[in-house]
Parts: sequence; structure tokens; C-alpha cells
Amino acid sequence: MATRPISPQDHERIAAAIRAAEARTDGEIYCVVAHASDDYFYPAAFMATLGTLIVSLAVAYGLEAWWLSLRLPHFVLAQLLALACVVVLLWLAPVLRIHLVPRRLRYKAAHANAVKQFLARNVHRTAARTGVLVFVSIAERYAEVVADSGIDGRVGQHVWDGAVRDLTAHAGDDRLADGFIKTIESVGAVLAEHFPVTPGDVNELDDHLVEI
Repeated sequence: MATRPISPQDHERIAAAIRAAEARTDGEIYCVVAHASDDYFYPAAFMATLGTLIVSLAVAYGLEAWWLSLRLPHFVLAQLLALACVVVLLWLAPVLRIHLVPRRLRYKAAHANAVKQFLARNVHRTAARTGVLVFVSIAERYAEVVADSGIDGRVGQHVWDGAVRDLTAHAGDDRLADGFIKTIESVGAVLAEHFPVTPGDVNELDDHLVEI
């Protein structure tokens, strides 16, 4: 997924896209990009511990097959030393952690962060419950569109899935800002169809991309 920082110019382009989309609807669009949704130290340490135990047992069986013996205290000490080295490496090099965590757990953490941002940014508190969060977590290669209850009953999940596919495709090409703009336009079109702008409409959420 995207690795380049989002420039101030891209931030302004995204803000302009939000304003343009919201000009046609009473709905609200809020965008958040997270560099990571967890530090993954403990899950990575657990997987590293499991891997160390498996490898050490394989080595022990290999030594036995070659008629070599290793005293139990020495074997346990070697296990502990190897595990300590792995844990220190994970502590000093956080970038390695996520590669040891199963995809299901990464996606679970990213989804939890999306829900957290939906609530923390008050996307759920618009007057007609028509807020939509466009969320990306870069480290997990994860994107999600979270719609409030006022929209969810009218719009099928396949619509949001299509928007997410476009967003992740752009992010995969390192064009995250373009992906946000495309998704904002798609979400805006859906909101305009179901919740067209009415006189006296008030802008209830900030029109910019939040980086966390």
C-alpha cells in the first residue's frame, strides 16, 4: 500500500473533494488514514515464541537422528537465549512485528480502529445519522467505509465494497490521495441519490483528511 507521505497539496485536494461531494447532499463524509492500527508487539512476540519452540524441537530431533546428544539444561538455555534475541529484535525493529501477525488479526485490529475513529470523530452524531467514514490503515493494507444507521438501511454493502476496492487499488499503486478522492466522489454520489441537499443544510463535520 501507499508509502509516500500525503503532501499538503494532496490534503487540500481531498478537502476540496469532500466539500464538492457534500455540496450535493445532506450527508457528511469524514476521512481518516492511520499509519498502523496497533503496535503488534505482543501478538508478534507470541508468534515468535511459538516459532522458536517449533524450530528448537526440530533441531533437537535432528540432533537425535545424527546420534548427537544435548543436555537438557543446555537445550533449555539455548531456547531461552534464542527467544530473548528474537524479543529484543522485535522491540528494536517495530517494522518487523506486523509480518509475524496473521492477516486475520491485522484486519481485526484495523476494523476495530475504524470503528473507534467512527465514534471518536463523532461521525455517528450527525442530525440525520448520515455520516460516512472513509478509513485506511496503511500498515495492514486495509480500507473500510463505515456508514451510519441512517444510510446503512438504504445502501447495500456491495456499494461500499466497490468503493473500498477502488480505494485499495489506488493505494496499491501508491496513489492514496487519488484513491481517497475517487472514493469521496463515489460516496458523495450515493449520498446525493438518497439524501439530496436541502435548504438550510449545515456542515456538521470537518472537511479534511485526518492522519493518525
